Amino acid sequence: MLATLRACLVALNLVISTTVFGGIVLLSALFRLKDHPGSPYAWCPKYWGLTHLWVGGVRVVEHDAERKQGAQHIFVANHLSNFDVFALAAKLPWIKFVAKAEVFRVPLLGPAMSRAGMIPVERANRKSAFASYAEASDRIKRGASVGVYPEGTRGNAYPLRPFKKGPFVLAIQMQAPVVPVFVYGALERQVKGEFKVYPGTIHMHYLPAIPTAGLGYEDRDELARKAYESMAECLQREYGIASPPFRGS
Repeated sequence: MLATLRACLVALNLVISTTVFGGIVLLSALFRLKDHPGSPYAWCPKYWGLTHLWVGGVRVVEHDAERKQGAQHIFVANHLSNFDVFALAAKLPWIKFVAKAEVFRVPLLGPAMSRAGMIPVERANRKSAFASYAEASDRIKRGASVGVYPEGTRGNAYPLRPFKKGPFVLAIQMQAPVVPVFVYGALERQVKGEFKVYPGTIHMHYLPAIPTAGLGYEDRDELARKAYESMAECLQREYGIASPPFRGS
């Protein structure tokens, strides 16, 4: 009963916070405000995420948070729940997310995400997906970091799933370091396909950055493998859960 009530509050907050922060972003675009770390395009997604965490009764614990500092990183994270989206939005600095194109068709939310510099990707269309990553490179050139879920969509268990190549092609193209982020606890807050929300703690483990200087397109699989194995090792070490051997998609 309480989990259902909390989910209703989170859903209500989604409507209210999207209206408020989305409206601020659209007004900022109307007045041609520039996108920079202290702009509404940066802090609106942050507080949008924070309000969902607060309403959901979710606390975020960051491990080795110094590894997220600086600009022009490609953050790659596992994806299990809406709450890992809220956590990354709340905690990553001046971040631009690569998200499924369907979200950008939602009234108000979609236009606000576009104005905030988020990047839509058509998951079923590889050519379109790579075009979206090219768009993301423009954000990186301006100093922002990009957040990507290389598994592509939410899963229902912690063992890692195959990684898509696009995020790693982007990182090589921009010569931007890849920072793997393993998120644990989001699955217990809200399971994919279920409405109920449970309070608790999410742990965000920032893993050592993987440099891309000097790498070429032919190194994309090796870069993906390094990120995968770093995250899989963290999952095994911290929580005793094994992932399958690396396999790209």
